[in-house]
Amino acid sequence: MSETSTKPYLLRAIYEWCTDNGFTPYLAVFVDSQTSVPREFVKNSEIVLNVSFEATTQLEMGNDWVTFQARFGGVPRKIEVPVANILAIYARENGQGMAFPVDRDGSATTPATPAQETPAPKLSAVDAEARGEGDDGDDEPTPPNVPKIGGKPALKVVK
Repeated sequence: MSETSTKPYLLRAIYEWCTDNGFTPYLAVFVDSQTSVPREFVKNSEIVLNVSFEATTQLEMGNDWVTFQARFGGVPRKIEVPVANILAIYARENGQGMAFPVDRDGSATTPATPAQETPAPKLSAVDAEARGEGDDGDDEPTPPNVPKIGGKPALKVVK
């Protein structure tokens, strides 16, 4: 009997860690013909999916597939992703998580040797505010610059 992959167990563990700590779990997925995702959001054969409680319904993280329903542009969609196609799972807020090697050509059926493994996928940033860039080391966020229009504020009586 062949050994079960540790990948689905690690995915579920990091998902649980994210939700326990109030983080938003994201999945980076390699998209191929087996992956059922909205193609209009796919870039470079990859898509990043928010798999938080708020963003999904009927989330099932099995040993072979991750399935759920989510809204894209207000339209509900059924998402089906093979566990083998998951590039990474990470927290949106701090980027902590785990990346996995994925066979992008689908030709290999046996595990690759270390020399044959593809390099770890490169994750793209979510946005500067979520990563906390631009801070000067202050713990308090800086208020936005509000232009001053005039002197002191005044109310106008409307009858």
